[in-house]
Amino acid sequence: MDPNQPELELPFPELAADQPPIPVRMLNEHVYCPRLAYLMWVQGEWLDSADTIDGRHRHRRVDKPSGDLPAADKAEAERVEIHARSITLSSNKLGLIAKLDLVEGEGNLVTPVDYKRGKRPHIARGVYDPERVQLCAQGLLLREHGYVCDEGAIYYVESRERVRVPFDDELLALTRRSIAELRAMAAGGRIPPPLEDSPKCPRCSLVTICLPDEVRWLRDQPDLAPRPLAVPHHESVPLYVQQHNAKLAKKGETLEVSKDDNVLATARIAEVSQVVLMGNVYVTSPCLTELMQRGIPVTWHSYGGFFHGHTIGNGHKNVELRTAQYRASFDDRICLRIARGLVAAKIANQRTLLRRNWKPDDKPERLLDDLKRLQQQSVRAENLETLLGIEGQAAALYFGHFRELIRREPDGESFAFDFTTRNRRPPTDPVNAMLSLAYTLLVRTLTVTLQAVGYDPFRGYYHQPRYGRPALALDLMEPFRPLLADSTVIQVINNGEVHPTDFVSAAGSVNMHPDGRKRLIAAFERRLDHEITHPLFGYRLSYRRLLELQARLFGRFLLGELPDYPNFTTR
Repeated sequence: MDPNQPELELPFPELAADQPPIPVRMLNEHVYCPRLAYLMWVQGEWLDSADTIDGRHRHRRVDKPSGDLPAADKAEAERVEIHARSITLSSNKLGLIAKLDLVEGEGNLVTPVDYKRGKRPHIARGVYDPERVQLCAQGLLLREHGYVCDEGAIYYVESRERVRVPFDDELLALTRRSIAELRAMAAGGRIPPPLEDSPKCPRCSLVTICLPDEVRWLRDQPDLAPRPLAVPHHESVPLYVQQHNAKLAKKGETLEVSKDDNVLATARIAEVSQVVLMGNVYVTSPCLTELMQRGIPVTWHSYGGFFHGHTIGNGHKNVELRTAQYRASFDDRICLRIARGLVAAKIANQRTLLRRNWKPDDKPERLLDDLKRLQQQSVRAENLETLLGIEGQAAALYFGHFRELIRREPDGESFAFDFTTRNRRPPTDPVNAMLSLAYTLLVRTLTVTLQAVGYDPFRGYYHQPRYGRPALALDLMEPFRPLLADSTVIQVINNGEVHPTDFVSAAGSVNMHPDGRKRLIAAFERRLDHEITHPLFGYRLSYRRLLELQARLFGRFLLGELPDYPNFTTR
């Protein structure tokens, strides 16, 4: 190509009526990191960070509309002095929409001013390219509306400095090219690769969604260990309400649990991750509306713990993920491939739990060898029916020796929590009653996690779809049954947190009293908060965060970014 020959601009066609315009702030994200722009605009991902919250706080003044931006010809004819805040402009020709922080000028000659948190950077142009492009796009929108706009300005709130940004030919070309790239990327439906070992990643609010180091490590760079990115602490926790005929209401910024006008408990809404209602609990409409607006799910259980379903707002916008989920679920080869990994990981974790918690003096070498053999067979199963048989054999061995993980009473004779075999619907002994409740808590936790990430929890791969069954949650919980549910039951028995008096037997079934159920739920939540070292990535994180991490890695596999789904197995 002749270096003296200018590049021919090929602008994107004008937007059709059903195509949404791209927010100008997405241009900023695209120039900064194309993958970030794709996650935010196309897949609808968002998480707050300290930086984004601080930015909104510093932006609150210019977010309040004031002043007026008249038509350009009227402004020129009357030589109107313009000082307008929070002005929204759009253009189908450009395919953009923007809310301008401030527009200043006189007549039809105007200058957009964009507010940014932080201090002015000491670089040659005075402003980084993402901010220059965002400001220039605002100038192009003003031009589309008939104004003369040859420059803009960035105001840095922390240093209280204004930096002039001229809209020269180089910046105009970069802006138009960025608009075309972002629109083409959105239309193409293929997420850009993650940045390579970039210093931008650790402070990015979407780093735990993007997973740049993890994707790169699993895909093609196993020699470069991931940085500990996906480990923020969960400040919010579930709120459980199991008081019969209780009322849950919103009082200011708190949730209030009451019965017969007596307040039983309160919790700050900002510190609640989800609300779990067990039995006949009344929720007021204002409370439910507030929870849906904040994206806090409400899960509904029977008084005995059976999971009925959950209530959430509009749900996640990531239709790409659900499309990939549905597409893969109709491919028998992919279903078998996923199911093999899930069952193999489950058997491996069952084997680890037995080895770690075995109480008798003689070690179960034969049992461990048999489970190892079944684990190896599961990855070679030729169909789902064979795999179900292998899983059944492993379960028979595992639960056939589960009683050996439970501490016996000191007298050596009484065995309050005897266990012979796994049964359910209804459970016939205390251990099975606790296992059933723990599995319900786990499937509820995963259902909410999957819904938050963007999946349809009811379309699975190993567990085939049935009415009302969250098949995908049941799929992904398989490797975590021994690690989270079974281990919680063993813990509460061996630590004396539950007692034989915490159970009631009637008509051949066994259920827990509310106090015992409360202690089991508390132990399960503590288990979710327990931190471990990830066997692949090497950083520490809680099981609660791990469930979300695994759900997002599963999405990266379904969307074609990873060759396989990395099931979690503990050492």
